[in-house]
Amino acid sequence: MFKKLRNRFLIVNLVSISIMMLVAFATIYTITYQNVQRETNMELYKVSDFYHSPYNSSKMPRGDDGGMGTGSGTGSSSNTGSESMPSDAMGGNNGGPGGDPNSPPARSVSFMIKTDDQWKITDTHSRFDMEDTFYTEALQKVDQNKVGDSERQTGQFALDGTDWAYVVDPSGDGHMIVFIDVTAQQGILTNLIYTFAVVGLVMLIVIYFLSRYFANRSIAPVREAFEKQKQFIGDASHELKTPLAIINTNADVLLANQEDTIANQAKWLHYIKSETERMTGLTNDLLYLTQMDDSRSTMIHAKFNMSDAVESIILPMEAVIFEKNISLDYNIEPNLTVHGNSEQIKQVILILLDNAVKYSGPKGSVNVTLQRQNNDVMLAVSNTGDGIAPEHLDRIFDRFYRTDSSRARKHGGHGLGLAIARSIVDQHKGEVYARSVVGEGATFYVRLS
Repeated sequence: MFKKLRNRFLIVNLVSISIMMLVAFATIYTITYQNVQRETNMELYKVSDFYHSPYNSSKMPRGDDGGMGTGSGTGSSSNTGSESMPSDAMGGNNGGPGGDPNSPPARSVSFMIKTDDQWKITDTHSRFDMEDTFYTEALQKVDQNKVGDSERQTGQFALDGTDWAYVVDPSGDGHMIVFIDVTAQQGILTNLIYTFAVVGLVMLIVIYFLSRYFANRSIAPVREAFEKQKQFIGDASHELKTPLAIINTNADVLLANQEDTIANQAKWLHYIKSETERMTGLTNDLLYLTQMDDSRSTMIHAKFNMSDAVESIILPMEAVIFEKNISLDYNIEPNLTVHGNSEQIKQVILILLDNAVKYSGPKGSVNVTLQRQNNDVMLAVSNTGDGIAPEHLDRIFDRFYRTDSSRARKHGGHGLGLAIARSIVDQHKGEVYARSVVGEGATFYVRLS
């Protein structure tokens, strides 16, 4: 069951993180793509404006009427438009480093084609020598159906392994199409996708192992609570089984002697009453623990005199302790106050004192001290006796837990007293714990503020 729960947690966690990563990566890619497109369009418009200027138009080489021409440039020759731009072609708005006014203000390879209204090439211009077939192939890649009469139309295509961006400008009775090489920009976008894929995969692997680790840690308290619940049900059933069996047996005895008088059957009736009272006490303790665990059942807390509360419990028990031949010593610092519920704290004191008396050895002793420690009030209840083994100290406050595995009931009780005491102290934001030396005795401490 817990393995399935962990796997579901892992699946939900990985799916959620994967969706968030995809959204984040898609957002980053979209922003980067828009920035690249914006820069590409700005570059296209600069080159287009250059070719539109009258000064540069007069410098452009023209082809034959109705034919295709090849412009002259200052750079090195190239047979295809996929050649990278030479170093002397790099320049600003006025051309390259040499200040050539005929050089377009592009930072990458560019060329221009002019057509008539029937999309037949009438003129070309390029920094490099290009074949006529290249211009024709480039023009065929232009989406002519989307070109308007007055608005610029942009687009992109791949040709001979090179990515080109273009802008179509209406020009008189025809069109002027300007092309620039955007292979580097497209490479950035492609590398970005590969980087996202690799980083995303690595992150998912790391997140899987981290999620598995934290899932195991998160399920551990659930597993522990489930095991405690199973143990609680088993212990409660065990505690109820014995008195129910006694009641049932004594009832059978009474039914077998229906003609006898009540006086003669009083022993069996007393057994039934005793076990009924025991079950009543057990159910009351369980109900009280449930109410303590329920945050809605909080009681009113106020400042009260802790010293008086301890004395009010000790004094009535002195006679009982004396009858058991146990010595009692106590040292109560007067007028110590704490914030809480006095009746609940008195119940804690009674539980600890009753346990100390029960588990004191023959002619043993019980000692109670109450004193201030820094800003807190510390109650200590100790006794002499067998003590508590170290492996039991962390569990003696669990419900139904007893240090004797045989569950011997010679001391009475159900193993709920210390659990009730801890619940009360926890509700008061305090601390309760025990220390013991085997063979000498044990001391229970309650710290309140």
